[in-house]
Amino acid sequence: MISAIGAKSYRAIGSVGGFAMFAWQMFCWLLPGLFQLRMWRLTMPLFYEVGNRTVPVIAITGTFIGLVLANQSFTQLKSAGFEEHMGVLLSVTLMQELGPVFSAVMLAGRVGGALTAELGTMKVTDQISALSVIGTDPIRQLVVPRFLACLMMTPLLTFLCDLCGEFGGWFIAILLKGVPETPYWYNIGLRMEKWDVYVGLVKSIFFGGVIGIVACYKGFHCRAGAEGVGRACTESFVTIFLIILMADFFIGAGMAGIYHALYGFQTFF
Repeated sequence: MISAIGAKSYRAIGSVGGFAMFAWQMFCWLLPGLFQLRMWRLTMPLFYEVGNRTVPVIAITGTFIGLVLANQSFTQLKSAGFEEHMGVLLSVTLMQELGPVFSAVMLAGRVGGALTAELGTMKVTDQISALSVIGTDPIRQLVVPRFLACLMMTPLLTFLCDLCGEFGGWFIAILLKGVPETPYWYNIGLRMEKWDVYVGLVKSIFFGGVIGIVACYKGFHCRAGAEGVGRACTESFVTIFLIILMADFFIGAGMAGIYHALYGFQTFF
């Protein structure tokens, strides 16, 4: 038993080290690649794959998040006499928490798995090795464009999710529950701050980077055969999902501490 635990610990530490080296190599190519036209030519088709083809999924997800959140919160807020502030609760929750997290999870499921499968197939068919043979760095050619696409498209998709969620909340609150529209929007404009947008932006950028680099790493290091590619896709999604949940807590706590240090504590209503 001790031998088995030691072997698993050794493999886990080795995986962390391998991932760190992989990330370091990617960032070494990323900075000079930002100023190269060739890199952007490789990245532009991925903007369509990561961004445009994910829009319907994100729009539906954001709309139903707003519908569910507004429907569940109306009764509690109405019993306390705060139904006119429902828009504030909905907007802050969407901007800071649900919008970035759900957008990243849906993107990880639709794009992360596809990137892992694509690169894993190239790995098991020796296409990645062929790039190295002809003198092309596979990380520069394959990983950096995919990382850039995920990093840049995730904040835009998060904004779309927030917008659709706001529409869903407005539909429930104004049209179905009869909340007065003027105080609904007035309280949103009064209580919403730029800081709420900054928190969601920081989270979405980090989540996008995690999706890109973890999906590529799992694809580059998958085992041989169809079973290896399938297992790599599963591991990719699970790993990304766990990192998103953990990072959401730590980034939120850190940003809240910075906010209280800069502006002090403020009441919600």
